[in-house]
Amino acid sequence: QVQLVESGGGLVQAGGSLRLSCAASGRSVSSRNMGWFRQAPGKAREFVATITWDGVSTYYADSVKGRFTISRDNAKNMVYLQMNSLKPEDTAAYYCAAAAGSGSIYYYTRSSNYDHWGQGTQVTVSS
Repeated sequence: QVQLVESGGGLVQAGGSLRLSCAASGRSVSSRNMGWFRQAPGKAREFVATITWDGVSTYYADSVKGRFTISRDNAKNMVYLQMNSLKPEDTAAYYCAAAAGSGSIYYYTRSSNYDHWGQGTQVTVSS
């Protein structure tokens, strides 16, 4: 069983930065690709970033590319999302997720391919 707990959300002004953390537990976590998704009120959950199990490859949504960085520390069972140059449109609940199965990098952009989710952490960016 995999458990994920996010932290690090909060209120920040536009242009500011936040670092989200995801503490993972479970035997298979270090061998899983991981992802971050977000959901704004009234909108569907959307892909933000994903990282391979070994941390070698990452992939980002166009809306965050160049501003956000996903990373992981398998020794600590942690996944991070560094968010810089934040914009009001980044306001959402952010979720950490562990992928099920494997595929191309695009496989990991679909929320249906993740089988474990955290409870989410709220990020609010004021203008």
